[in-house]
Amino acid sequence: MSGNYLMAVDAGTGSVRAVIFDINGNQMGCVQREWKHKEDPRYPGSMDFDWKTNWDLTRFCIREVLAQTGIKAGQIAALSSTCMREGIVLYDAAGAEIWACANVDARAGDEVVQLKQIDPGLEKEIYFESGQTFALGALPRLLWVKNKLPDVYNKIARIGMFNDWIIFKLSGVLAVEPSNGSTTGLFDLKARTWDKNIARRCGLRDDIFPDVMECGTIAAKVSKPGSVETGLPEGTPLVIGGGDCQLGAIGVGVVDANEAVVFGGSFWQYEYNTDKGVCSPKCDVRVNCHAVDNIWQYEALAFNPGLVMRWYRDAFCAEEKRIAAEKHTDAYAIMDHLAADIPAGCYGMICSFSDVMNYINWKHAAPGFMNFELSPEKYNKVTFYRAIMENTVLVTLGHLRLVEAATGSHPEKIVFAGGASKSGLWPQILTDALGIPVEVPVVKEATALGAAIMAGKGIGLYTDIKETARKLVKIEKTFLPDRGNREIYERAFGKWKSAYAPQLQLSDEKITKYMWLAPGI
Repeated sequence: MSGNYLMAVDAGTGSVRAVIFDINGNQMGCVQREWKHKEDPRYPGSMDFDWKTNWDLTRFCIREVLAQTGIKAGQIAALSSTCMREGIVLYDAAGAEIWACANVDARAGDEVVQLKQIDPGLEKEIYFESGQTFALGALPRLLWVKNKLPDVYNKIARIGMFNDWIIFKLSGVLAVEPSNGSTTGLFDLKARTWDKNIARRCGLRDDIFPDVMECGTIAAKVSKPGSVETGLPEGTPLVIGGGDCQLGAIGVGVVDANEAVVFGGSFWQYEYNTDKGVCSPKCDVRVNCHAVDNIWQYEALAFNPGLVMRWYRDAFCAEEKRIAAEKHTDAYAIMDHLAADIPAGCYGMICSFSDVMNYINWKHAAPGFMNFELSPEKYNKVTFYRAIMENTVLVTLGHLRLVEAATGSHPEKIVFAGGASKSGLWPQILTDALGIPVEVPVVKEATALGAAIMAGKGIGLYTDIKETARKLVKIEKTFLPDRGNREIYERAFGKWKSAYAPQLQLSDEKITKYMWLAPGI
């Protein structure tokens, strides 16, 4: 090993960042730049990925984190990458990008309908093989390119994900790994590699799949062009990383079967580890390969809690934002303090935002608040704020039970990470509703730490991912459930489910707009 530091590059939904860690898992520096995925006005629901601009932003982050930390480029022992799942990049025979879309691109509604017309049972068959439906996977998007952009489709030589794209740009070598590759819907879940038969059954080409390499193995080394563009020395090892939630799970120590984590960000992801690559009989929850060998993850997603909270802050909490600016704190922290005085259950208020996941028929009712009275003493902006928190937690409770129904087991505790875990209140509401302890780790950049661990594994610095994760991950605080609040949330969960059903019916009848609807539903 020629250096004392590890670099992680994380291509997220809203930004890209380069993070440096020392070999003990301590974060030395982070540089982040926001990016946006624009909708092509010709194609509603599209999320185009601007690979030229976004590579420039990535290069800047790599150079700038070295400059800001004062760490010499030659001290970087290895680099690994992670990214949002589901986003795909298509390349031509010369290795040039020819088309790319971000993770929740929803332009392929017609193609989902087309796939269902091929065989009404096809989606379920593919789910039991791959763990994926047509909701987020690459299948409908590739068919969209075939139908709408035939010239591009005919030029496709390879398909890859965004974490692979970063290593490709640094080295010229393209290899896909199972944790993110499995989110395409084109993988054999148990074999952890491409299943070309799935492509053929969907009328797609089967000659565009690059090699698969397991997470934590060296894929390539920084090339001369990669060195010129980023400042990293030529020959720096580049290690296969993984999807953001899978590497995030490693970064919080969730590496064994029957362990679980909730990532609270723009989306809330409930990840439950299993040692069996078996799917839910109801096709209602997603199953992905973990970045750890012989481990898979049940994944249930709540849509937009972080974005809902940002909307509420910006729309209704101007005074708290002003006070926060004066006191050099955060408006969320001020609202959390106030919301702690609102009793559990918010006087019976009910929110309709994200629904419990139903992967095979995924949709969310129009957002709204119900069952409040015109009493400002009880029902004020602080109550509504806490109600958003409680709604998100009730969805997570639904996800825990969804996975328990599919696996027959549930975790003894939950690790809670991401932006929402910085709250002093949200983790307590979570533990009260779930009825099990909730642990908040010290390191909040869990995904980047997971990538750094992978980088160290690739060069032999760490010999065992599980052991390393347990050693490097430290818990900052453990929250324990309040029995009285647990009973309140159990009753609230039943009422919320009963109230949500007619709200969804209103959207089904086109009286209200869905908050989100999977393509082709």
